[in-house]
Amino acid sequence: MKELFYYQDVMMKEFEASILKQAIAEDGRKYIVLDNTAFYPTGGGQPHDTGYLNDVEVVDVEKEDGDIRHYVLSFLPEDTKTVHGKLDWERRFDHMQQHAGQHILTASFVELFNYQTVSFHLGQETVTIDLDTSELTEEELQAVEKRANDIILDNRPIETKWITEEELSKYPLRKAIQVTGEIRLVIIPKFDYNGCGGTHPTTTGGVQAIKILSTEKQKNKTRVHFVCGMRVVHELGWRKKELSEAAKLANAPEKETAGAVQKLLDTQKSLEKKCTQAEKQLLSYEAKELAMENPTVPIITKAFVNRSIQELQQLARAIVKLAPGNTILFVSKDREQVQFVAAKGKDTEQVSMKDVSNAVFSVIDGNGGGNDTFVQGGGKTGLSPNELLSKMVEALNK
Repeated sequence: MKELFYYQDVMMKEFEASILKQAIAEDGRKYIVLDNTAFYPTGGGQPHDTGYLNDVEVVDVEKEDGDIRHYVLSFLPEDTKTVHGKLDWERRFDHMQQHAGQHILTASFVELFNYQTVSFHLGQETVTIDLDTSELTEEELQAVEKRANDIILDNRPIETKWITEEELSKYPLRKAIQVTGEIRLVIIPKFDYNGCGGTHPTTTGGVQAIKILSTEKQKNKTRVHFVCGMRVVHELGWRKKELSEAAKLANAPEKETAGAVQKLLDTQKSLEKKCTQAEKQLLSYEAKELAMENPTVPIITKAFVNRSIQELQQLARAIVKLAPGNTILFVSKDREQVQFVAAKGKDTEQVSMKDVSNAVFSVIDGNGGGNDTFVQGGGKTGLSPNELLSKMVEALNK
């Protein structure tokens, strides 16, 4: 293990190696095995490297049965004996920054508050650690973030050392090590001692910066989302862009955006309240107009376009209060969608409104509900609103 290129020189971007095997895996993927490699295989929470072997793209790297398999899109020519490997260095160094940053942040939580990390995930956009605590205060987060960035600014060396099980007791390990045989320690002197098989920059300064983004509860644990290195720059970039756009829309300086947005939201709520009150008044006027339109006709029918079921319900209820001797039949259509309401006043002797809804359901693909005095529903039909109203009137007169 210790002879692998990615352990001998973590900063190695390109290398030469001999081909040992080109084969097809059980799942049908092509892979190449070399006598040595700088490509890091997936493991220890760190994703695999990608890059090229000569001009063949490496899309995945895994350790299988002692071999490091470089999964490729196509094989190299059969007579190829040696290859020039080239890593996607931006991807690799990003993983190194995130992984080292995780060590530093985890050790800071332990040092300041004795909160242990129980799991770690290095994602494409953010990194997470799950802490063995159900509560984290904003003051604790700020203190840990400051401590972690102080360690980075100190530019301390990040050392690696291979030891045996017998030598473990010589080091103040942050957590117990489960592996046996060759054991690799990653050490930030006088701060963190941890068993790890991943790759990291050679100094803490290589991490550049750590920024905690958010936290969330995970049962009795707390998940911390954060970014390191260039991801901090990228995070700042898109957040700055969004803040600038929001400030322009709010017509306020960036530092005052939150207050300006809150004022806009308060104004919106006030306007929405006024609009609701105005809509109720309009519905009340409309109900009076419909009730007085034909005062001697016991059945009030109306076809609408693009009226919501809530509006039909409110309008029908308002009319039966004004004209308790009337029956109300409303239909509204929007393209192929149709909605209806049927209601009768307390002084009418009409049939149950359920008879009306059953007649409607027989010609629309939909559903609804109600009782003897009030029903509503919706669905699809090729009939026009007036044709559907006719069927509702027929149901009343049976």
